[in-house]
Amino acid sequence: FVSVSESFCFLFLFRTVAAEVRKQVSRDYGSPQLSKKRGGLPLTDVVEPVDFEEYVSSHAPGVEPGPLRQLMEFPQDDLELLQLDKECTTLEPPLPEEEEYQRYSTTYTPHNSERQRERQRGLVKQTFELDEAAAAERQDDQRRSVSLDETPRGSWASSIFDLKNSSPDALLPSVLERTAAEDMDRRNTEARQQGRHSDLLGLYPPPDEDEAVERCSVPEVPKEHCGQRIMVKCLSLKFEIEIEPIFGTLALYDVKEKKKISENFYFDLNSDPMKGLLKPHTPHVAISTLARSAILSITYPSPDIFLVIKLEKVLQQGDIGECCEPYMVMKESDSSKHKEKLEKLRLQAEQACSRLGRFRMPFAWTAIHLLNIVSSVGGLDRLDPDSDSGHGTWNERKKKGFERMSIGEDMCNFATFRPATLTVTNFFKQEGDRLSDEDLYKFLADMRRPSSVLRRLRPVTAQLKIDISPAPDSPHYCLSPELLHVKPYPDLRVRPTKEVLEFPARDVYTPHTTYRNLLYVYPQSLNFSSRQGSVRNIAVKVQFMAGEDLSQALPVIFGKSSCAEFMKEAYTPVIYHNKSPEFYEEMKMKIPANLTDNHHLLFTFYHISCQPKQNTPLETPVGYTWIPLMQHGRLRTGSFSLPVSVEKPPPSYSVLTPDVSLPGMKWVDNHKGVFNVEVTAASSVHTQDPHLDKFFTLVYVLEEYSFPFRLKDVIITEANMEGELKASMAALRGALLDICVRFLHQLLNKLIQLIVYPPVIAGQIVNLGRAAFEAMALLVNQIHKNLEGNQDQHGRNNLLASYIHYCFRLPTSYEMPMQYATLSRATARPSSLHLSRSKSISNSNPDLASTPVSPDEEVQRIIGSKGIDRSHSWVNSAYAPGGSRSVPNPSSFITSILNLREAALQQAWFFFQLMTKSMAHHLFLTSKLDAPRRQRFPDRFVDDIAALVCAISADIASRYHKDVELVERLNSSLAFFLNDLLSLMDRGFVFNLIRTYYKQIANKLHTTQNPSSLNALRMDFTRIVCSHEHYVILNLPCSTLSPPASPSPSTSSTTSQSSAFSSVAQDQGVATMFELSVPFRHQHFLSGLLLTELSLILDPDGEGVFFLHKKAISAVHSLLCSHDADPRYSDPQVRAHVAQLYLPLIPIVMETLHQLHDFADSRVRHASAYTDDADPDGSSTISQSVAMAIAGSPLPHRLGSDLHSDIECVPQAGRQSSSLSAECSRTLLVCFLWVLKNADAALLERWVSDLSVLQINRLLDLLHLCVSCFEYKGKKALERINSLTFKKSQDMKARLEEAILGTIGARQEMVRRCRERSPYGSQENVRWRKNVTHWRQNTDRVDKTKAEVEQESVVDGNLATEASLIVLDTLEIIVKTVVASELKESVLGGVLRVLLHSMAGNQSALFLQHCFTTQRALVFKFPEMLFEEDTELCADLCLRLLRHCSSSVGSVRSHASASLYLLMRQNFEIGNNFARVKMQVTMSLSSLVGTSQNFNEEHLRHSLKTILTYAEEDLELRDTPFPEQVQDLVFNLHMILTDTVKMKEHQQDPEMLIDLMYRIAKGYQNSPDLRLTWLQNMAGKHSERGNHAEAAHCLVHSAALVAEYLNMLEDCRYLPIGCVTFQNISSNVLEESAVSDDVLSPEEEGICAGKYFSESGLVGLLEQAAASFNMAAMYEAINEVYKILLPIHEANRDFKKLATVHGKLQDAFNKVYNQVSGHVQRMFGTYFRVGFYGCRFGDLDEQEFVYKEPSITKLAEISHRLEEFYSERFGDEVVEIIKDSNPVDKSKLDPNKAYLQITYVEPYFDTYELKERITYFDKNYNLRTFMYCTPFTLDGRAHGDLHEQYKRKTILTTSHAFPYIKTRINVIHKEEIILVPMEVAIEDMQKKTQELAFATNQDPADSKMLQMVLQGCVGTTVNQGPLEVAQVFLSDIPDDPKLFRHHNKLRLCFKDFTKRCEDALRKNKALIGPDQKEYHRELERNYNKLKEALGPLINRKIPQLYRALPAQTTQTQRSALCWFFH
Repeated sequence: FVSVSESFCFLFLFRTVAAEVRKQVSRDYGSPQLSKKRGGLPLTDVVEPVDFEEYVSSHAPGVEPGPLRQLMEFPQDDLELLQLDKECTTLEPPLPEEEEYQRYSTTYTPHNSERQRERQRGLVKQTFELDEAAAAERQDDQRRSVSLDETPRGSWASSIFDLKNSSPDALLPSVLERTAAEDMDRRNTEARQQGRHSDLLGLYPPPDEDEAVERCSVPEVPKEHCGQRIMVKCLSLKFEIEIEPIFGTLALYDVKEKKKISENFYFDLNSDPMKGLLKPHTPHVAISTLARSAILSITYPSPDIFLVIKLEKVLQQGDIGECCEPYMVMKESDSSKHKEKLEKLRLQAEQACSRLGRFRMPFAWTAIHLLNIVSSVGGLDRLDPDSDSGHGTWNERKKKGFERMSIGEDMCNFATFRPATLTVTNFFKQEGDRLSDEDLYKFLADMRRPSSVLRRLRPVTAQLKIDISPAPDSPHYCLSPELLHVKPYPDLRVRPTKEVLEFPARDVYTPHTTYRNLLYVYPQSLNFSSRQGSVRNIAVKVQFMAGEDLSQALPVIFGKSSCAEFMKEAYTPVIYHNKSPEFYEEMKMKIPANLTDNHHLLFTFYHISCQPKQNTPLETPVGYTWIPLMQHGRLRTGSFSLPVSVEKPPPSYSVLTPDVSLPGMKWVDNHKGVFNVEVTAASSVHTQDPHLDKFFTLVYVLEEYSFPFRLKDVIITEANMEGELKASMAALRGALLDICVRFLHQLLNKLIQLIVYPPVIAGQIVNLGRAAFEAMALLVNQIHKNLEGNQDQHGRNNLLASYIHYCFRLPTSYEMPMQYATLSRATARPSSLHLSRSKSISNSNPDLASTPVSPDEEVQRIIGSKGIDRSHSWVNSAYAPGGSRSVPNPSSFITSILNLREAALQQAWFFFQLMTKSMAHHLFLTSKLDAPRRQRFPDRFVDDIAALVCAISADIASRYHKDVELVERLNSSLAFFLNDLLSLMDRGFVFNLIRTYYKQIANKLHTTQNPSSLNALRMDFTRIVCSHEHYVILNLPCSTLSPPASPSPSTSSTTSQSSAFSSVAQDQGVATMFELSVPFRHQHFLSGLLLTELSLILDPDGEGVFFLHKKAISAVHSLLCSHDADPRYSDPQVRAHVAQLYLPLIPIVMETLHQLHDFADSRVRHASAYTDDADPDGSSTISQSVAMAIAGSPLPHRLGSDLHSDIECVPQAGRQSSSLSAECSRTLLVCFLWVLKNADAALLERWVSDLSVLQINRLLDLLHLCVSCFEYKGKKALERINSLTFKKSQDMKARLEEAILGTIGARQEMVRRCRERSPYGSQENVRWRKNVTHWRQNTDRVDKTKAEVEQESVVDGNLATEASLIVLDTLEIIVKTVVASELKESVLGGVLRVLLHSMAGNQSALFLQHCFTTQRALVFKFPEMLFEEDTELCADLCLRLLRHCSSSVGSVRSHASASLYLLMRQNFEIGNNFARVKMQVTMSLSSLVGTSQNFNEEHLRHSLKTILTYAEEDLELRDTPFPEQVQDLVFNLHMILTDTVKMKEHQQDPEMLIDLMYRIAKGYQNSPDLRLTWLQNMAGKHSERGNHAEAAHCLVHSAALVAEYLNMLEDCRYLPIGCVTFQNISSNVLEESAVSDDVLSPEEEGICAGKYFSESGLVGLLEQAAASFNMAAMYEAINEVYKILLPIHEANRDFKKLATVHGKLQDAFNKVYNQVSGHVQRMFGTYFRVGFYGCRFGDLDEQEFVYKEPSITKLAEISHRLEEFYSERFGDEVVEIIKDSNPVDKSKLDPNKAYLQITYVEPYFDTYELKERITYFDKNYNLRTFMYCTPFTLDGRAHGDLHEQYKRKTILTTSHAFPYIKTRINVIHKEEIILVPMEVAIEDMQKKTQELAFATNQDPADSKMLQMVLQGCVGTTVNQGPLEVAQVFLSDIPDDPKLFRHHNKLRLCFKDFTKRCEDALRKNKALIGPDQKEYHRELERNYNKLKEALGPLINRKIPQLYRALPAQTTQTQRSALCWFFH
């Protein structure tokens, strides 16, 4: 069998000389000079792999055969050959038995979402407060009252009473007992391990299928083609009169293709009496002919398909029209009228039946447009009968697998529509001269037109009822087209349904898999017009003859309806009195498999005499003709025009055709062709293609050795056989592709056979390998090229894949002589074998050698010496074209090899798969499946494989940028090939092959410009190789690491390796197990490769492009998923060994920490509990960590900055921009957690104990990030996000990057193309794609069902819980190692921080219980950490605990209160008072209360009660002051709670809420920490609402407060001296001064303990204030803030900070400058006065406020907002807006209503103030006075004529200046000024003059604006314009001397005004163009008129004013007046 074993190594392409090959192989892996570089190879070099076989045999597995045993070696039955009979679809075998194989496998299935869902069933739902709260929220949305009683603190008594009456939560049993730390730890660990979810990755979304390069679908079992199937049931046929039997035929026609697309189905719906009339003619009726329902298949659905129904009746005298007449005019119901006539007709019919019962005549027809059925029934609008395309009929445009449809042809879907029952009432009578199919197509096309000719004809009325429905999947009682019973067929006596054979409209590419041999004969027309004699009623009898004797007519013609199953003859219907009839008959025959030259069709023509006459026979033969069926061994089909002989043909006529003029024969019409007939075949025996026929015939001749053989005109002899055979193979390229595909299996079998067993002709071996291979490669490439839609994601054609999978087997020598008949019979299917692997082998291209060498002496020698052996193998098939006899001219030979090589490369997967399959087959046939792997194959073959892999690797490396698509396929094919070899060959050898590949790629990587695409190829390769079913075993998971003993695996010494078990090695080994050390990569070869790849791609200095990150991470993820889902690894002990293969992943991820996506960042919401939940947009300003980071203090996340230089990896403190996307980071982290979860805890412990503090901190940071990353989102969030949208955005980035880098893989391209075309190959039967429809919906449907969201949240909850628990386990391990070493202090803070961080997020109750237990243990072991060192941690812990004390989940509250109680107790025990905890808790509560929206005081009350209960029950401390102090604290907390209740009431009213917070903060005036907390809360609330100025002021107040106390603590010259320093920023700050008597001294314990009461705290607050001012665009204020900051930085010599500050100042001043110079306009607030009237408002009644609203708020907006808000509060009817701004008279208001009065106010400045307030900023900052004007007249109207129009100016003063720490401030003072009409006029005129001046001097000039203003001033049409004002007030001198001044002032105003008008006109003249000249003249005319009119009025002075004044002062006096009034 040697030759067999080698037979499939396709090295024919580049047989580099064998000696060289060996040299190269040894060079590649045997050489001992392996460079060792500093303790190991760099990662980029591949380490020497372990010699697997040697290792396995020398390390016998341990005795115990437990679960670990299976990690040692492949299972025995890993490779197994099973042969199963092919499932036969019919009860009877269609012909010889067929075999097919089934493969065995421990599957490795895709981790798809469905499988994931399976695994996620039965998860326990975790309780999350987040979801609980949301549910509660929905329940209570009751109204809240608004009143605010004045006392912010309730009375002590009532508060204590409330608390005493509330009930505590359950106490935890062991809280008060004291146990040893070890016992506590043990107990906690046991508790934590209970009920854990075993497979973490089952909870994580499955890996992205786009990345799954290793995914291979098992090819489909080859099966017969089947389109969309519809079932038609014929229910009944009724005519108006029933007189004779009527027979029906139905078939499908495609009008567009002009093609009949199904065979006929015959049905008989006659009543029994009618059937009885024909009894004598059909003595035996077969049940198969009684079928009334048919299943029709449609491969190419189109809107042009009609179901045509034709009716026939028994032949009778008279033409069709006469015979139809009675049916058109008579009705059974009028029977009395027609009684006699009917009787007569019945009698006639009876006679016709008895005499002519054998013959039929055409009667009527009708057609049903299928599209109408499908679309109207589908619930769509009924389409017009003439609409040409099925728009809307089938939304899933179903693309056929092989052909892209033209876009216009929207497909109809015949597979899913609502079943319909139709009643067809109109039939058209047949026209004797229009019966052909051509005519039918014309009629059908016409039917679709609205004005159809057919509609005008008188129809034959009848009622045909039929049902049309989609066919069921496996219908019962069905007969195949051959009349075999299709399973299931429970009872043979039941009336069957027939499957009707389809004649697809276009080619279908599916190989034959069942035996079919049918012939269809269609007589078309006959022309007997020149035939003498009586030949009018012509019937054609057709017979299938086996010989010439009449008895040799074979019963192979299928019967129609109600007759025998098979007949010996069939007749066409007769057309009365027609000498040249047309026919539409179809005769179907089942022909024998072995046809001879004597088989022929005989046609006999009869004249039928319809009238019974004396001496006239019923039928008279009037002509004969025939068709011989076989000619030159080929079946004759096609259209024939045959001459007809008048006499019987002479003997032995059948071997000739009628075209031959036989002597003495008489022919109709001089031997012209008068009879047209068409013959077609549906056969799996006859190819009907000349090229294929010739090839098969020659192979047959060769096999039978039947020389000489006549083939057409050539005699085949031994001499010309080789040439003919080669020529026939070359000619195969001319064969039609669809036929090649139909006979694909036979064709490939024969070609392979010629390659493997070269035939011996005349004693000479003929080497046909090259030609055969060429033909095969060509065929394979053509199939790929032309049938693109039928490929999997690797571009492998399904037809070829299923051929290799199911049909191919090695031909064995003992089967060689075969008979020809079976040779081309589809059913002779070889049994077959396949690797027992679930994944089919790859499709890609082995680019074979780089440069083929000409066959030199070496090849000659091989051929010579090996003789038959080698030259007959695949190896040489391409090299030795003539066996050993001829070596042609090398140059032409090289050319052909090159072509060949390319051909083979294009679809290398095919040849690789043939190789692996034949290798497996070979092992089976030679019984070597159990042999040791090294002895399975000859060395020679092994060398060849090595050379092949080497060459292909080189090709991949050299061509990757030229033929991207080719190389991608080639690369994955090679990987699949090696993956398969791991199951067949010496595994160490295969590892070395992998190494060869790696080396080739690595060499190229150094030199290439675009490494990322090569990297991508290598990544895909690694991923495919690692997807081996026994991947874990291949990595030797149970081996302990030892350095490789010797460089060459073949000689590695067993002893040195077994010494690896010594304990010394193990101790030193822990470090090597956790890094990609040489021993690790040597021993765990594959996982070493994978992790090395990951490590290199993630290397921040490397060029890891985004899509590569995704590839590498996805590969690891997908492997881990497969381990999780694998039942072999479910045992925890086994799982720990598997995890050992991935330990280096932990340090790798730690390295990438700063590249990971910052999850803490993306959801700031939880970054600090201060902003917990309060802020849905995630934009809270005060994140403490940020403040601290800015301040440059030790980071809150860290302990002391001295320890950590790597600040950038602190999750919260502004991390570097991450280079991994969120999706990649999340996946990487889940893999990291998987390793931590499954690795051996003891091992982890030993590893952690060796880490440096720096590394441990890194690990902690990573855990911190994991907590954020997997935090539970909540059901609400899930309802919002559609998971797809999230993923898509991630993918888009990858797509974009790939596009930019030009590396979008050809494979992805192909996958995409295939998906677009059709995700499921050719067998496109929709019903079969159940799994696919699911995929479809997912992509389109956005809304998930409730149940899905529910399930998703359960899974998400479990994932979050499990991830957090893994983090907790790891923290415990770290604490354990810390206890043992001296490093503890520095690391513990970090541990506690991670704990606190995990408490802060949304966690499940289950996790929180364990978390609190761990926290209690930690505090118990290291109390000093909290109470002595870091105040920060204590504060944080208190805050977290309190937050959980208010949880809605009881168990969480129990644990949190226990923790809080123990915290107090511990603090007390350390220092006998617990001031620190007391202070922190109080502050935390305030903070919590201030910011958390869904805070529930009821729950907290329970917890406070629980703490009290603990204090009462704690016996040990009963006699100390402790219980009393606890009680004190609890009561104090309760007070704060009471405030909170109020705050909750105003949650919806922002102003009220801030007022309340303000009041609470004021209440804490004497407790700086708490006041600070509340100021912070207010700042947070403001930022959230976008009030940045107010937030800045809160921060300034906070800073001032801190400054006051710092000043008291120490007198430090560079620090501010208290509030005073801040008054330039705002006059309001002074209220922070600590001057009252009850101010606490800052030295007291617990006071000013917060982190802000420090220099860095102050700096942080000021920085934040500056940032907020910047956001508020108040750049001038930034300067004031920095004036305070700069001295501090200067004192500290902090030049970096100083540089930053000055940079920020420069920015600020630039912005101010730009604004002043008019580039950028800033907008500050808009102010409104709001008055509240009515007792409904509680303490707001009769209060007036000034509200500050965002800039450009309109009056309508604020009115609407307040009205809506209060209407919601009190009800629509109650709230009323007072529309004017007049003073309100309370007595006139309805007491039951609430009134609001809202007025727009403007800042108001006294004259002296304006000197100070120059800039826009000055006029909008520090505002305390506002003004609004109200027009009125004395009689009460608002507006009147000029002389009666008064105006009231109201000036309001507020209690504080705006901006302040709140947005509304009380009005404390109000004054009014009343202007008389003349003063009003003065103001108006001044305003007009100002406008004019502005428009005139505007720069750049704006002519439009100028003209508008001018028009308003001089266009006299303006009512109440300047002229009218002058006439009213200046025409007379006023009587009242008080008004003299005003009169004069107005006069001067007018003077100024006219001057300004003149300036404006002058300016306008300069600006206008020629087109506006006329307009300007008009303006000037108007101005002159105005000036004239004003002249006398302006010049009239009031003498009294000028009397006393000296002349020279007049001018100054006047201007001063003017200025005042301006």
